Amino acid sequence: MKSTVETLEGNKVKLFIEVEASEIDQQVDEAFRRMAKQVKLPGFRPGKAPRKVLEARLGLAPARQDALRESLPEFYAEAVKNHEVDAIAAPQLEIISGAEQGGVSFEAVVETRPLLTLQGYRGLRVVIPSPAVDEAELETRVERLRTQHAEYEVADRPAEDGDQVLIDIAGSQDGEAVEGLTASDYAYEVGSGGVVPEIDENLRGASAGASVTFAAPHPEEGEGALSFTIEVREVRGRVLPELTDEWVAETSEYATVEAMRAAYRQQQTRQKLVAANMALQQKTAEALVALITEDIPQALVQNELSARINNLDSRMRSQGMDLSRYLQLTGQSTEDLVAEQRSASEEAVKVDLALRAVAEAESHEVNGEDLEQHFAELSRRFGVDADEIRANFERGGQMLAVRSEVRKGKALEWLLKQVEIVDEDGNVIDRASLELSADAGTDAAENDNPAEPGEDAE
Repeated sequence: MKSTVETLEGNKVKLFIEVEASEIDQQVDEAFRRMAKQVKLPGFRPGKAPRKVLEARLGLAPARQDALRESLPEFYAEAVKNHEVDAIAAPQLEIISGAEQGGVSFEAVVETRPLLTLQGYRGLRVVIPSPAVDEAELETRVERLRTQHAEYEVADRPAEDGDQVLIDIAGSQDGEAVEGLTASDYAYEVGSGGVVPEIDENLRGASAGASVTFAAPHPEEGEGALSFTIEVREVRGRVLPELTDEWVAETSEYATVEAMRAAYRQQQTRQKLVAANMALQQKTAEALVALITEDIPQALVQNELSARINNLDSRMRSQGMDLSRYLQLTGQSTEDLVAEQRSASEEAVKVDLALRAVAEAESHEVNGEDLEQHFAELSRRFGVDADEIRANFERGGQMLAVRSEVRKGKALEWLLKQVEIVDEDGNVIDRASLELSADAGTDAAENDNPAEPGEDAE
């Protein structure tokens, strides 16, 4: 097989492919073998009739047509691989000569991934959350621990947020008691927002012995109003434990107050660094996409959309659920899902094209060492030998995609070192302060559950 490639307008190329008669004849032999399994001839078992007998009975034309239908896409795929054509859609094939006999010449016109031109990517400015430790957050966490171990004592004063009040509560609707809203000697924390906000509003400032009656909307839409009568029997003020080394040692895994604060600081440091680095990549990608002024090929969007929906379907099936059941549980229609995934697909395609544009403009190239590192990382991630992974990509003709992925990664890494980084207040963030180090608190983060824990198109 011989092939040449010609660049056309509109991000298309034309491949001219010539296949020798001997190669076509091999394909015709294969076609006759396929036909032998389907045709019943007297004196021959299924699949055992020789080509000469079949050709005499059926003629050459049906087998040749079948051979061309099956083999031309394979010859096309080989030419695409040989010329490293980045095709993004199905080709249009046209036989030029040899449809009936001899060698075959055919053309394949196919849309390719465009190379965009971006202006301004060297001057990007992104806003991310500050990675600095927030002392107020640390103190809030310490106080949360103390609050969890608080005790209550009777207070001779009006109730405040955080107090516990002992109440008799009667909730009704249209004169009928509502189950779950009627109780005696019920301990309620003022300001907790339980049931309806009006309860807190009426208990703030109420003293022991007070009786309050009020109406409130039903928390469920479409239901009528609720009526409440609450008798305040007792107001109990919250008493927090003293923050001492002894108390910390008794109630936590830390030996001292200082050790607890240090662990909390370490955990928050890591959480903020992880969040900041994730935001840096996300915001940089968004800023890069905003520079795109050209239309993107819908073939790429459709490819990405199909891949995303297929991946979602596979994940659902692995959990014993099909896509239709998933849609029922999430209250989505098929149209809703497609629209949602199409938007994400368009964004992913734009990021892909933008990073390729940066890689091209900055002449980022992929060498053997880059590929070795890439396959080594895949090996660590999936527990498969790196050489085996590489061989699988090579057999599948996917090395162009691999090199593109590595090249985009290099472009992103370069870009992240170029962008100006500021926090929400406009303060410049030192890039060195975003580096994750071994002492950032990995172990501490794994030993604690903080209250506020910090998906490329190809």
